[in-house]
Amino acid sequence: MPSRTPSRTEPPLRIAVLADSDTRWKWGALTAHRLAPGARLDGRLLRGRATPTARQLGEVGVRAAEIGEVTGTEFVRTAGRDRYDVVVLACVGGAVQAMLYGLAAAWDGAPTRPVVVTGYVGVVYEKLADGLLLRHGADVVLANSPDDAARFRAVYEGVGADADCVTEWALPFLGDRRTGPPDGQTRPYTVVFAAQPSVPESRADRGYLLRRAVAHARAHPDREVLIKLRSKPGEHTTHIEEHPYQKLAARLSGGLPPNCRLVYGHMGEVLDRTDLLVTVSSTAALESLHRAIPTAVLTDLGIREALGNHHFLGSGCLASWDQLDAGHVPEADPEWAARHGVPADGSGDAVFAAARQRVAGLAARPCLPPLAPYYTPATAPGYLPAVLARHGLDHRGRPLPGRAGTPREESALRRAGRAALRDAARGAYRHGVQRVAPLIRRMGEL
Repeated sequence: MPSRTPSRTEPPLRIAVLADSDTRWKWGALTAHRLAPGARLDGRLLRGRATPTARQLGEVGVRAAEIGEVTGTEFVRTAGRDRYDVVVLACVGGAVQAMLYGLAAAWDGAPTRPVVVTGYVGVVYEKLADGLLLRHGADVVLANSPDDAARFRAVYEGVGADADCVTEWALPFLGDRRTGPPDGQTRPYTVVFAAQPSVPESRADRGYLLRRAVAHARAHPDREVLIKLRSKPGEHTTHIEEHPYQKLAARLSGGLPPNCRLVYGHMGEVLDRTDLLVTVSSTAALESLHRAIPTAVLTDLGIREALGNHHFLGSGCLASWDQLDAGHVPEADPEWAARHGVPADGSGDAVFAAARQRVAGLAARPCLPPLAPYYTPATAPGYLPAVLARHGLDHRGRPLPGRAGTPREESALRRAGRAALRDAARGAYRHGVQRVAPLIRRMGEL
């Protein structure tokens, strides 16, 4: 195969990021920025119910040279044609596996191909083997902590798969450590409850957590209690909220007290004014610990795998609202924090540099071997075809009939019509999850 000829100093690296939700766009875009500062970034949003809005994209703070929605087959076609140096797959495991197969087919016979990078957007507390094996085949699988790196390698080695792809990393959105308010400025002691779209899941549990946050505000009128929400009404997220906190708050007896309110926006900006972060299992806890902010992981609903708070066993952060109401301030164990991706010095620069060097070394090679996922028609004949078909690909990674994603001319009116239909479909899905499904369940309980 011929060698790569362009110098790495000119032009800058070109990176494509494929993301399927707001949080994965945040992880993918910031990962690209950390891996190659100054690179040209092209954003591709996998079309679906969770496609992020312009506001959600803007919150990340990383500008893309261009950005647009695509289907899986469209991404495969364009990525096979465009000359990218790195492709970051910031998607759920099944989509990553499908794109690995599709890209392998698109690049078959090409003299060179991009480096393919994937990973997880935060804490990995469920479906470890399933998610990891669906990501196997990428050149680099980023692990957000030393603990994750060891677990990832153990899974791959346990099935006889190559584990060299696992590369230690840190969450790319860990910001600078907090410096406090500007000189001469004061603010009330601020408690932030970082809500999650699907943890906990039931209306009763979510209502309980909201009432406890409100009760904390009423018991401490000198404090400000902020309920940090992921999305505004009508926006799409990785997980559809069946019981949004906005609706629960609107029905709260007595409403929210003056020192308690709902907030949105960039998590880093909220943490800049936070004195105590409270959550069930949000990745925001790691951001908070990185900034040396006292962090409480709630035990009120139990310590359970379904909640994800079991991930924080041994952290020193587990606490209940009763303890917080009484003035308890958790102290994180520094050894636990270091093992789980929060360096003691508050910096992830060393691991960022190591991963950056690895990706740059792969990109500089004359050629890379074909992508080789662990799952094949031989190892998973009853599983793989369905995974690929969900994204319009056959068992070889070729588009299924009618799903080729070939370009076609569309008028502005037609494009607007298609966009309106997609928005209507997403709205109908959200309505079904938030209104129809709970009603059916209640009827079934009669």
